Amino acid sequence: MTEESQRSSAAEISVTSNGDLDRNPEVVFQRDSYPSVPGSQNFSESGVSTAESIPESGPYTGAKQAQANSGAMVLADDLKSPAMEKLDLVRKWSINTYKCTRQMLLREVGAPATVDVELEAQIEILRDNKRKYQHVIRLAQTLAAQLSQMMQTQKQLGDAFTDLSLKSPELHDEFGYNADTQKLLAKNGETLLGAINFFISSVNTLVDKTIEDTMLNIKQYEFARIEYDAYRTDLEELNLGPRDANTLPKIEQSQQLFQIHREKYERMRNDVSVKLKFLEENKVKVLHNQLILFHNAIAAYYAGNQQQLEQTLKQFHVKMKMPGEDSPSWLEEY
Repeated sequence: MTEESQRSSAAEISVTSNGDLDRNPEVVFQRDSYPSVPGSQNFSESGVSTAESIPESGPYTGAKQAQANSGAMVLADDLKSPAMEKLDLVRKWSINTYKCTRQMLLREVGAPATVDVELEAQIEILRDNKRKYQHVIRLAQTLAAQLSQMMQTQKQLGDAFTDLSLKSPELHDEFGYNADTQKLLAKNGETLLGAINFFISSVNTLVDKTIEDTMLNIKQYEFARIEYDAYRTDLEELNLGPRDANTLPKIEQSQQLFQIHREKYERMRNDVSVKLKFLEENKVKVLHNQLILFHNAIAAYYAGNQQQLEQTLKQFHVKMKMPGEDSPSWLEEY
């Protein structure tokens, strides 16, 4: 009897899900919700639900769980965003590559292509000049190598004549004259070699840096032209097809892409035109000075005019390599 009284008293205490005492002990309980079992009548009549008889940390656990779930979702979004961006870039690149490749194949079989006749003629002249300048550089390098070998022979010949002049008193003067001549030729050859190397260095800079920089712009222009033709072809094909709710958005998007690539093509074409203009001015200036240097140095050397040869190098600010220098060239620009 005492146990039943204690159970009844304990059952009258209502506990909230937070573990606090319930200020409103009225609890809604439906008998039909759970099957009746022996010994459960006292709990149901006392007003305590079966769910509330089991203590649980409802709100606190739920909050932690929500935070954990939310954090996992944010982390997934952060990881997903860069991957989606890369995937989108790859997709756009693949589509653009396909369109350009198809356009190049169509051009090979005679499809119409955008051509600026005047600009294309200037580009072809530049390519031809580049090949010819490279040929001149190779010939000048061969001449410099041969001149260097001749100078070594002249020095050795001069030393041999000097030795013979000392050992042949009866031919002392004759051997001496020839020794001086060979040594003078070797010295003038060094001066001429300096002028030739300076000529090679300057023309090589013009070809490998200035002209090559313009050729890079030309390659970008040609690729922009292929892109422009590819998107123009796509737009023309869509315009020839039916116009309905499905095709109109595609035509509008194609028109926008076509406009973007047309502006890019026109911008690159103008850039190449300006580059070619400035390159022509720079090329004339550089080659004018270098050709005069080359001519005057060669003429003075074979005329035996040592003073004129040295004056030519001073005129064009060519410095000879000083003894002990580790520079790979015989000269440097002032």
